[in-house]
Amino acid sequence: MLRHALAASLFFPTLALAQSSSADLLAEARPASDRWTLGVGARIKDDAYAGRGTHTRALPLIGFEGERIFWRGLSGGIHLIDGDTFKLDALLSGRFDGFDIDDLGRRELLANGVDASLLDDRDDGLDAGLSASWSGGGGQLTLTALADITDASGGYELSLDYGYPLRWGRTTVVPAVGARWMSSRMADYYHGILDEEVARGVAAYTPGSTLVPEVSVGFSRPLGEKWRIVGAMKYEFLPSEITDSPLMEPDSNGAAGLSIGFTRSF
Repeated sequence: MLRHALAASLFFPTLALAQSSSADLLAEARPASDRWTLGVGARIKDDAYAGRGTHTRALPLIGFEGERIFWRGLSGGIHLIDGDTFKLDALLSGRFDGFDIDDLGRRELLANGVDASLLDDRDDGLDAGLSASWSGGGGQLTLTALADITDASGGYELSLDYGYPLRWGRTTVVPAVGARWMSSRMADYYHGILDEEVARGVAAYTPGSTLVPEVSVGFSRPLGEKWRIVGAMKYEFLPSEITDSPLMEPDSNGAAGLSIGFTRSF
């Protein structure tokens, strides 16, 4: 059965997917009574912003899997349709693409022609939307549509990804490929220059709507009956619309992330 997503799915919202083929396919059999998952993890990411470098964020891992309601770390929702091969979920998911300007390098920004003192922070957001997935012997295909409901960016995102589970003993590894399309408002907010910043004298830059291909590998392995180690590695191929932004490192062409954690089910 592919419908019980375990703690591995907690990492994928922070990698821009509230629901994903990799996340769901990292499911392994567990007692039906074990609905709760608690744990701790960390995410290490290099997102190619100018001077930011590699940064780490601790993640509390809290999950709940009910008959209809679920919560997976940074996202949750309701199973509207929960079949063996088709699933449709209503989602609520945190978007943690924001950053403080002080976390970027002033020297690197200045080399891009931007005075950091004229820039504003970018806020995290909260997304709502739908996710549809089709699963079978050939893996799982997931289509997700999310829109920012906090008006941080006021934009929306569509993503499509495919994952296939490989099992060696008790270890599950899920390679996956996909792409996400960001609307112009979302891409402009997180990778462009805001109107307020242009009014202060910063040169205008708006990437517009953009498509970001990505590859990932997720893994999950039980440690005894209740404990589990989970993780994911992901690489995004950033298009020129993003890498040409003065907020980004010159000559950058991708963003990489690694997440790992330990969880216990109850």
